[in-house]
Amino acid sequence: MKFDLGKWVVKYRRAIFIVAMVLLIPSVIGYMAVRVNFDMLTYLPDSIETMQGQNTLMDEFGVGAYSFITIEDMKTSEAEELADEISQVDHVKSVINLEDFIDPAVPITLYPEIIANTFKTEDASMIIVFYDTSTSDEDTLTAVEQIRELGGEKAFVSGMSALVVDLRNIVEAEETAYVAVAVILSLIAMMILVDSYVAPILFLLSIGCAIMYNLGSNIFFGEISFITQAIAAVLQLGVTMDYSIFLWHRYMEELDNNPSADPNEVMANAINETLVSVTGSSITTVAGFLALCAMTYTMGKDLGIVMAKGVVFGVICSVTVLPVMILRCTKLLQRTRHKSIIPDLSRLSHKLTNKYFAYIVIFALLLIPALIGYRNMNVTYDFTKMMSGSANELDEEYTQFLTATDKIQEDFDIATTYIVIADADLSAKDGSAMCEEIKNVDGVKNVLGVDAVLGDSIPRDMLPDNILDMFVSDEHQMILINSEYLISTDECNDQIDAVNEIVDKYDETATVIGEGPATKDLITITDTDFKIVNIISIAMVFLIILFVLKSASLPVLLVAAIEFAIYANMGICGYTGVELPFIVPVCISTIQLGSTVDYAILFSTRYKTERIAGNSRRDAIDIAATTSIPSIIVSALGFFTATFGVAVYSNISIIETFCMLMARGAIISMLTVIFLLPSLLMAFDKIICKTTIGMRDIYKKEHKDNGSVHQAA
Repeated sequence: MKFDLGKWVVKYRRAIFIVAMVLLIPSVIGYMAVRVNFDMLTYLPDSIETMQGQNTLMDEFGVGAYSFITIEDMKTSEAEELADEISQVDHVKSVINLEDFIDPAVPITLYPEIIANTFKTEDASMIIVFYDTSTSDEDTLTAVEQIRELGGEKAFVSGMSALVVDLRNIVEAEETAYVAVAVILSLIAMMILVDSYVAPILFLLSIGCAIMYNLGSNIFFGEISFITQAIAAVLQLGVTMDYSIFLWHRYMEELDNNPSADPNEVMANAINETLVSVTGSSITTVAGFLALCAMTYTMGKDLGIVMAKGVVFGVICSVTVLPVMILRCTKLLQRTRHKSIIPDLSRLSHKLTNKYFAYIVIFALLLIPALIGYRNMNVTYDFTKMMSGSANELDEEYTQFLTATDKIQEDFDIATTYIVIADADLSAKDGSAMCEEIKNVDGVKNVLGVDAVLGDSIPRDMLPDNILDMFVSDEHQMILINSEYLISTDECNDQIDAVNEIVDKYDETATVIGEGPATKDLITITDTDFKIVNIISIAMVFLIILFVLKSASLPVLLVAAIEFAIYANMGICGYTGVELPFIVPVCISTIQLGSTVDYAILFSTRYKTERIAGNSRRDAIDIAATTSIPSIIVSALGFFTATFGVAVYSNISIIETFCMLMARGAIISMLTVIFLLPSLLMAFDKIICKTTIGMRDIYKKEHKDNGSVHQAA
């Protein structure tokens, strides 16, 4: 006996509602327990040299993170006192300042000038702090906050951990507002576009349950990235709103056609029909998200799995929780219906097919500037730029890292710092020579290590024991390199290459690690990821459309149309000068393809149905346009409103940019499907008929009928 989901949901609607509400309790608990990771470098693969070197730093030196503290307008005695207080903070492993290098038994004239120049200028002094926990560990972040309190307004803490603290504070302050903005704008849009004032409220309640189930189930992952945490709810709302609208339209259409029908039976039929519709459309969306799992940079996997899971929860709730809510409110829903503002589109549909070749030419011409803009996209790997948004001026408490970064550049001309992990048995002569060569590399401000400080003439035991233990372990020694170049720039990457060549010359086992080298690896890895994920997402969506529409040609046309929309969307950034955080292009290309190709599938499915039913090429496309465009407009505007408000509100550049491109992409995809796809179907109708199951005899029949007419004439 075939299982009837619709009848089952209607029969057990009270139990379903109770279970749905009860499941919110563990979901909220799970959501609260999930750890959020704000360190974007931890998603690099463990196999690369920089990550392995980071493990060595922790295992042998007990150092997981470090900060540079710039001190202004503070006496030397006060700076020493502050350094002592910082050393007492939990999880601070060690603190280095000028005095730590000066042994009273050694005349200061014997010390290289590098020591004084590194830690002291006329206007400022510097303290280096090492932590025994990792960059984004909660203990490290707590230590950074305590150090800020100790230093007050005269001390400025820079480094990745300080960035993570500010980033976490901004996200936690704004995260709830993201959801609120998305919900309010989506609600307003749906109340206008859908023929009911109350139905959109039920849509959002049902989707809200799906979102909580999704976010709560992340507890099984242990942690998720801050990007996933910040936008998952908004993105899930945008991509799953369609499913609620499908059910609503199907249910009300049947009730309108048969007012005396039993609402329970009507809903059962609507559920079954909706499940068929949303299953097909949701598969491409899931495929788009799952394609991100192919990234070597595992933040893609983080976002991809969570969002694919969210789409599945969205489908489930749209055919279980939402029907129950609608049945409980049917009378209220009937009383609060109104006429949709979307007008009859039959005239527009006819115009689209009237001069279809002109539309193809227009879009072909638009493709040229789109590709030029796409090629000129400015991608940034600078985490500082990804943190600061343009929506509003941030309070000072959220920009302490940015201020500290500016201070260390102004006072010490240091833009980034990275580390060489070399053999501890490297001779003083080779170690000193290596450090001297590194100092001469363009943009290297100074080098700080045992051999860099002592040279090859002063024995190591002349250094204080705490400094020696800090820089030398049983097997390795640590050398700090301060650079004038900003991270991720070509100058910085060239400098790292030069340092690597020098280091390999003296010690083939040595590794160069830190934010700069890791970011350089990130550039290489994500560039490859982008190409691979693009190919996989296109291939997966192509195969899904091939299976759904049973056509060899329609997948080509549909994917081509949405790919044009993707190039146009990202190409705009090439003209506006917007810097795209590195993770954004690869995510946008896959998500926009997976979530908006549904518009094209909806249109093409109706076109195929009408052609098989015996309608001519133009009539079939006219009918498809008239019936599909309203749904496409509602879907795209729902996606747009859910993401656009967050883009405007957010103060975090990476979230602002991500949501803005998703919002714009929905609109561009909508316009492309409305104006380009009908023309493509008109132009390639003959090929489509020949390469689509169920349509192969249509063109032959029409050709034969036309021939018979001519012959009779």
